[in-house]
Amino acid sequence: MSKQDETSGVSNAMHTYRPSFFRTQYTEDRVKLESLRSGGGMVFESDEIKRQLKELVRCRYPSGQLSEVEYDFHIHELLAGRSMTEYGVWVYYPWRKTLVHLLDEAEFIEVRTNRNQYKITQAERDTLATKKLGIVGLSVGQSIALTIAMERICGELRLADFDELDLSNLNRIRSGVFNLSVPKVIIAAREIAEIDPYLEVSIFPSGLNTTNYTSFFTDGGQLDLLIEVCDSFEVKIESRFKARELGIPVVMDTNDRGMLDIERFDLNPDRPILHGLADDLTPEKLRELSEIERLKYLMKIVDADKLSERMKRSIPEIKRTISSWPQLASAVVLGGAITTDVCRRILLNEFTSSGRYYMDMEQYIA
Repeated sequence: MSKQDETSGVSNAMHTYRPSFFRTQYTEDRVKLESLRSGGGMVFESDEIKRQLKELVRCRYPSGQLSEVEYDFHIHELLAGRSMTEYGVWVYYPWRKTLVHLLDEAEFIEVRTNRNQYKITQAERDTLATKKLGIVGLSVGQSIALTIAMERICGELRLADFDELDLSNLNRIRSGVFNLSVPKVIIAAREIAEIDPYLEVSIFPSGLNTTNYTSFFTDGGQLDLLIEVCDSFEVKIESRFKARELGIPVVMDTNDRGMLDIERFDLNPDRPILHGLADDLTPEKLRELSEIERLKYLMKIVDADKLSERMKRSIPEIKRTISSWPQLASAVVLGGAITTDVCRRILLNEFTSSGRYYMDMEQYIA
């Protein structure tokens, strides 16, 4: 099954997540754009291309303050005989009914990532642009996906989650009440497109399961890294066996005490999954476990004795006074930052270790 097949169930207009591109130097695109404008499909249009061109010039001449005459001269050179309207690309976001005039891809990326220099060099940026990342779980994963997109540490993101947005999710998922019942993968993919329409995003709105692991991991090229932050115990285990089989590193943020797990199956293909905490668990044995047995495994995997005190007090209340384990926006945002930082260093071969790490704010700021 192709990645496009995976999105077929959410391909209607309400669930679209890919913008459309129009380059008005081409007659066909110009006709389509005029039809869009006249057909009532657009309620807002933003044309700040001159501002972007001016910033492009500033990025290329950073040493001094240019005069307006000098800016106009350099912009005139960039236009190279084209009109301002024909320069760059017009991007249409159908879920917002909004048209935006932007720099085309290479110049857009040059300007958008300019403030990364030299924490991320141009050579590193170009290397990262070749990387493919998969994220399973779009609660904690949404924060990770958006941070990755803003920092632009990859060229492609594959997002998997079967769930839709509920009101209670808004304590930690950056969205709005108008998105209630919208699939979480759609919400994340749209936000990424609004940050960077050139970043390739594929969605798996049925989540991960035994029918689509191969598609998620390998279609369109094998993943360079898997970020697993889902609730499903089965997917946690099965996805690691698949990652280990393919030699793909796995990163997991647990959202309590800033706990981060790193498993370098690319460097150590015989490494036991989850640092050996899953004992002799196999995908076959996994299907035979009772709910109580799964909970016992889960408590061993997260090292229950090292959970925060508030999380320890919360676990006995699950299915009694609360419906699930608690998560806070501050911890989710921290997880997005930590995970993105570690993933960038893994992709650039700057970090080669496996293990469990904690970034516990209550420990460091007390």
